Amino acid sequence: MERKEIVEVSGGDARITWFPARRARLVLALGHGAGGGIEARDLKAIAGALPAHGVTVALVEQPWRVAGKKVAPAPKTLDTGWRGVWPALAKAGPPVVAGGRSAGARVACRTAVELGAAGVLALSFPLHPPGRPEKSRADELLGAGVPALVVQGGSDPFGRPEEFPDGPYELVEVPLGDHGFAVPRKAGIPEAETLGTITDAVTRWTAALRE
Repeated sequence: MERKEIVEVSGGDARITWFPARRARLVLALGHGAGGGIEARDLKAIAGALPAHGVTVALVEQPWRVAGKKVAPAPKTLDTGWRGVWPALAKAGPPVVAGGRSAGARVACRTAVELGAAGVLALSFPLHPPGRPEKSRADELLGAGVPALVVQGGSDPFGRPEEFPDGPYELVEVPLGDHGFAVPRKAGIPEAETLGTITDAVTRWTAALRE
């Protein structure tokens, strides 16, 4: 059964929603994006699926989101909030995999080595702003320094899978998915199938991390 925990960090209160696994071997901590919260379809699907596979999922809400603000602060402030939550994530005992969607994925990449993350899960990594491929953020992903999985929509305007550089990470494409992993209705792909692509990839990857 899920439970919530408030963690006081620099800049206010963060909130962790825990989805515990029995005999957990990993904790998968996931932050949200700059334009939404932990209700994102991919985060909810992972939180629902992974505990059955021995992975406790912790959905982390940054202080700005807990406070009800609509605009995310600067990246440095997001990193500070993530650092502040980390001791609460690590106290559970198992190794912690850092992750998140969009801006949350960038935070996980930037802080992974510093915090001792066992890996990084990047959902909808914003490789560049839409229409601005010259503003690449590939250095953050390439510099994560730990095993990494990128799950990217095939039609993501923030970076399609074929735009990603070669690097020390695995990339799984979600066919026709946009930045929120929504697929056009005319494609005839049920949402359950799209979410299954995501959860299957994360389940397989986290299982390999534990070996």
